[in-house]
Amino acid sequence: MSSDQHKFLTVGFILAMICVAAAYDSLDPNGNVEVKWDVMSWTADGYVAIVTITNFQMYRHIRSPGWSLGWVWAKREVIWSIQGAEAVDQGDCSTFTETMPHSCKRDPLVVDLLPGTPYNQQVARCCKGGVLTSWGQDPSSAVSSFQFTVGHSGNSNKTVRLPKNFTFHGPGRGYTCSPPKIAPNSAFYSSDGRRKTYASMTWNVTCTYTQFLASETPTCCLSMSSFYSSKITPCQACACGCQDRTACILKESDLESVTGLNAPLLQCTAHNCPIQVHWHVKENYKGYWRLMITITNLNYRLNYSQWTLVVEHPNFSNIMEVYSFVYRPIAPFISNNGTALFYGLKSVNDVLLEAGPNGNVQSEMILQKDSAFTLEQGWAFPRKVYFDGDECVMPLPESFPFLPNLANANPVPLSALARILVAIFLALLS
Repeated sequence: MSSDQHKFLTVGFILAMICVAAAYDSLDPNGNVEVKWDVMSWTADGYVAIVTITNFQMYRHIRSPGWSLGWVWAKREVIWSIQGAEAVDQGDCSTFTETMPHSCKRDPLVVDLLPGTPYNQQVARCCKGGVLTSWGQDPSSAVSSFQFTVGHSGNSNKTVRLPKNFTFHGPGRGYTCSPPKIAPNSAFYSSDGRRKTYASMTWNVTCTYTQFLASETPTCCLSMSSFYSSKITPCQACACGCQDRTACILKESDLESVTGLNAPLLQCTAHNCPIQVHWHVKENYKGYWRLMITITNLNYRLNYSQWTLVVEHPNFSNIMEVYSFVYRPIAPFISNNGTALFYGLKSVNDVLLEAGPNGNVQSEMILQKDSAFTLEQGWAFPRKVYFDGDECVMPLPESFPFLPNLANANPVPLSALARILVAIFLALLS
């Protein structure tokens, strides 16, 4: 082997290891999207299969316009018919003169059907426009299925060859899929639960998410403040990349003059992030402390539906009350349960509206102090924050607001200083 070949293989190995490491999420170690392909019956030249896509990610959902699943056939297979989804391109089917296949593409790309699809084109758990909730929000809505008939493939376990080069978009880039692996045949139960049948053949594909593959720059940042300090710690400058002022919106009235698909969408800020999360330590009582979290959308043309917020903080195992958000603890390890999942109340604030007066959601929460509680050295601020599954850029530790370790014996009204800080923060967002 030449030295150049050796260098090429070494670089390739290093890049592969980086991708694997980046795809691992310590807060959601089992989070992935699983594609299960069940051959239900054999036909004269192929088989009928049910494909099930399950989002096992605890806090990363698949938003509109939804998932798309692609692969490369191992032979010259065609899709004769399909229910619950559709191939986006039929391909060249000119060699067929009688029955026309649904798709003749060697590398088909399949997408979910939209809500309201005629009943005779549906199957169970289809037709949601490709939208899947995160597993932590609602497991029943984190699954999508479609059924199709494959031809020219062989019609037995010995003659069928597994597709290859699977791709999954949810809806954008970021997912890397494993090769398909033969799995134990799936079991299916009758509607009354009395009879169990099995697939003739089953294989699985696992797709994992890597943030830097999805976006070249981060997509959110964290700012901080405290009622004990006049200092407001802003998001880091250029946290989500740097751009000049001609590539963003200075004020909302400028939107009327913006046209075109490539027009700027974000409000001009020093950090250039579409999402800003603000953490405000609001009150300190004798046995409790109060926290306010505000999520602000700075994108003028994008709503975030079914949004999620994940926060890691050592005192989050002692949350007593949460207002306006749904709260769920996440405990990837038994020894560490200081991680919380938050999302909006359905039909109340589960949609974070586009930038503007209504482009924010807010919650307050009360936490019981534990033996480790202190207001010194930034302990009251989070260790990690994720919005919609992407990690937010944190301020540098030396920039955290200074917090003296003092407490009021009884709850007191919000101080005048705190009111001023909140007013200044809201003014900065306007």
